[in-house]
Amino acid sequence: MSKKTKPIEKDEVVIRFSGDSGDGMQLTGTLFSDTAALYGNDLSTFPDYPAEIRAPQGSVGGVSGFTVHMGHSEINTPGDYADVLIAMNPAAIKANVRWIKPGSTIIYDINNFTEKNIEKAGYKADPIKEEKLEDYNNIAAPISNMVKEALKDLGLDPKTILRTKNMFALGMVYWLFDRKLSYTEDYCDKKFKNKPEVAKANKIALRAGYYYAETIEALSPVRINPAPIAKGKYRNINGNMATAWGFLAAAEKAGLKLFIGSYPITPATGILEELAARKDLGVKSFQAEDEIAGICTAIGASFAGYLAVTSTSGPGLALKSEAIGLAVMTELPLVIVNVQRGGPSTGLPTKTEQADLMQVLFGRNGESPVVVIAASTPSDCFHFAFEAARIALEHMTPVLLLTDGFIANGSEPWKIPDLYDLPNIYPPFAEKEDGPFLPFKRDAKRLARSWAIPGTPGLEHRIGGLEKTIKGTVSYIPENHEDMVNIRAEKVERVVEKIPDMKVYGEESGDLLVVGWGGSYGHLITSVRELQTEGHKVSLANFNYIKPFPKNVRDVFQKFSKILVCELNLGQFADYLRMNYQEFTYEQLNKVQGVPFTVTEIKEKCIKLLEGM
Repeated sequence: MSKKTKPIEKDEVVIRFSGDSGDGMQLTGTLFSDTAALYGNDLSTFPDYPAEIRAPQGSVGGVSGFTVHMGHSEINTPGDYADVLIAMNPAAIKANVRWIKPGSTIIYDINNFTEKNIEKAGYKADPIKEEKLEDYNNIAAPISNMVKEALKDLGLDPKTILRTKNMFALGMVYWLFDRKLSYTEDYCDKKFKNKPEVAKANKIALRAGYYYAETIEALSPVRINPAPIAKGKYRNINGNMATAWGFLAAAEKAGLKLFIGSYPITPATGILEELAARKDLGVKSFQAEDEIAGICTAIGASFAGYLAVTSTSGPGLALKSEAIGLAVMTELPLVIVNVQRGGPSTGLPTKTEQADLMQVLFGRNGESPVVVIAASTPSDCFHFAFEAARIALEHMTPVLLLTDGFIANGSEPWKIPDLYDLPNIYPPFAEKEDGPFLPFKRDAKRLARSWAIPGTPGLEHRIGGLEKTIKGTVSYIPENHEDMVNIRAEKVERVVEKIPDMKVYGEESGDLLVVGWGGSYGHLITSVRELQTEGHKVSLANFNYIKPFPKNVRDVFQKFSKILVCELNLGQFADYLRMNYQEFTYEQLNKVQGVPFTVTEIKEKCIKLLEGM
């Protein structure tokens, strides 16, 4: 086939890269998605890691995947099913066969389909036949052999040569989707600037894959035109990076230094790593010996006048619970980020879930309320990290920011905001007044106490976990304790005055309101849009502010005949809604498989409810 073959134009496509954890599929998917973003496509990605650092080679449990959904119009999910699967071994077929569309293209490295690897994946002979994939567009490419041939004269060792297999596969996909190689070639030169022979090998493998795809008859090029997006400067960003940058922006707008004290834990470690790399912006980072030390150093930094942050995932949040109570009692500004993963205990550390909600709301001793916010997409992690910091600083309270493994590792194009357009943040610093300093004297509007920085003459005061009076002295008086408990609770509730009303996507009344929270937004909004196109009276309310709720929730709910709550747990948010809005009936769609919803299953549940009316 001539390379002048006119590409077939499509609105969107889903590509899934899959292979052993050492096959470089995460890098391959990242490079492809970055190229798509630079081209102007809207996109959403979903990296899928094995739980073990190095799972048995060739095993289904060791399969690492990266899904890219790119399109000419708005893309909100990584896509339910793949149009193209890149499978580097038989286990990749086994792990992904349920996630590919009928008749899709499967490109696989036939050199890795050895008898041993076939057996490891649980097949007897031919995976394609056993999975009944004969009618698919199967490309049995000799990827391993071709990189050996292409690089035979470079004098590299066999292991280094085989590490370029992912570049060969990427080259094939670049040809298939009419993409240029220049971005990835530049990446190779920068990545291996001290090993020019390795850079050269990767570029040769990339071009070899591109030209191989051009010569075979079974592939036809596809073009996904750029999406009509608003003008501005964009970059591809994942949720952890966006969260870190949101804190950087908040520190700048508050005129404070930023401190993060954390313990590495999947899938939250990227926040700590990103902020640790920002010493040039004055960030102080501390990798603690455990979760408790991480949050306690952050509380100390907050006491000293820093914007203080600590990051973790579900099991780590459990360990931080006593210290969160200390931050509540001392009324210090602190942001705790919980990147949710499959639990309980170690559970599914590389998979996603939304099952920490009740722990976040109630998982502490005593009456210990905190503000709870949840981000919805990789890019809006920036906005809600900024919001969490703003609320913590201006209201002198801990704020718990929820993300999850899906949006933390997933990426999408993000329009870089102008820092001048972001609102200023005004921490309530204490000032010396006539008379003794009262550390728990409060602002009448917000009930926030003032922030007295240690070492400031005249603002000396006691701090700690024991109950205090307005003067800061330890108190065991029953009535004082009850008053202080009520004030701390009311202070959190008054944050409602500074958050936006609940937004409804679609008509403000109808037959069915789909309700979600946090990272399920992309799948929910896609499902609702498709249902609306099909003529159904369905709308979406996706919650980002969970404690306190927006003022208008009751008004939103009462305008719909039925309410369906969708979440990746057994019904925690639905139960929380029942606690607060008992007059409504809540249908539920729950999933706890370590993977996000599919648009298909959401639509099927909605249609079933609509038909039941």
